[in-house]
Amino acid sequence: MIAIIAVSFFVLLLLGVPVAFVIGASGFIGLWWSGQYPLAVVVKQIFEGVDSFVLLAIPLFILAGALMETGGIAVRLVRLAQALVGRIRGGLSMAVVVAEYIFSGISGSTVADVSAIGSTMIPPMLRAGYKPEQAVAVVSAASAMGILVPPCILMIVIGSVANVSVAALFAAGFLPAVVLALAIMLYIWYDAGRSGIEARARAGWADIWRAFTDAVIPLGLPVIIFGGILGGVVTPTEAAVLAVIYAFIVGVFVYREIAWRDLPSLLVQSAVVTAAVCFLLGTAAVVAWVLAVQQIPQLLLSLMLAVPGGNIVFLVLTAILFILLGAVLEGLPAVVILLPTFMPVVTRLGID
Repeated sequence: MIAIIAVSFFVLLLLGVPVAFVIGASGFIGLWWSGQYPLAVVVKQIFEGVDSFVLLAIPLFILAGALMETGGIAVRLVRLAQALVGRIRGGLSMAVVVAEYIFSGISGSTVADVSAIGSTMIPPMLRAGYKPEQAVAVVSAASAMGILVPPCILMIVIGSVANVSVAALFAAGFLPAVVLALAIMLYIWYDAGRSGIEARARAGWADIWRAFTDAVIPLGLPVIIFGGILGGVVTPTEAAVLAVIYAFIVGVFVYREIAWRDLPSLLVQSAVVTAAVCFLLGTAAVVAWVLAVQQIPQLLLSLMLAVPGGNIVFLVLTAILFILLGAVLEGLPAVVILLPTFMPVVTRLGID
């Protein structure tokens, strides 16, 4: 059954079928081929894959990100980032990383991050002499770093699937995000020198102060979200509600960049993105169930216990596997498929 699912997955992927349908169809074909289980399992697992209170935070953070992108919050955060690092060689690209770090700490959605930061920063990067592929690569890398900055939809899903504290995952994300951001910025500095891209004019303290005061209202939102979640005052879902309310008030009544007529389209846009994300989660749950009933976790555990090196080897192999899967899959379905398989191994090896 596993072989049939794997072959179906790669064939459908090569045919250009959307990833969510690739995953769902592969699981269905494997179950149908085996004849061991009723096909109603597919519907049941899709439903159970998204039937979680914690996952209610997903549409709320996506809506908050859409409101922030339209309401002028993203632009002000980008200006602050440009004022802070614009003077350094490659500073425009570094501003993308800094802005992404701050914006990710508000939106929780990689889709919202790419949309807001990319639309704001790519045009000026192209005018500054960056190649289109360079600009897109910087935004993509920064968004990949931003997925570690809480609040993060992927962490919410991991908390739901693995039954671990989402607040603990949020707290654990800050330091790796800083390390990755610094690594990306170091490479940007090197690449800018190689490409002949010069530093922009040095921003004075007055410019930095002006950018900071202009962004002080958006910067209040991460304080509310992190303080509430890490202080145990609110759950991630409740924090997402606060983010929506805050972004709505700022965009409609403070900055007045969101008109009432814009709200229906923002709601529809957020609903479409949410549906895509949740359908991915649902179809991935089908494959995860098949792996579980075929006792793949037990097989993997036996294999890892027989390999010398223990924890380090397991973590390195896991990283390589996710790099390869990340080339063809979104992070969410990859986590939903593999995390239940890896959890017994992680527990046995004593990894946090």
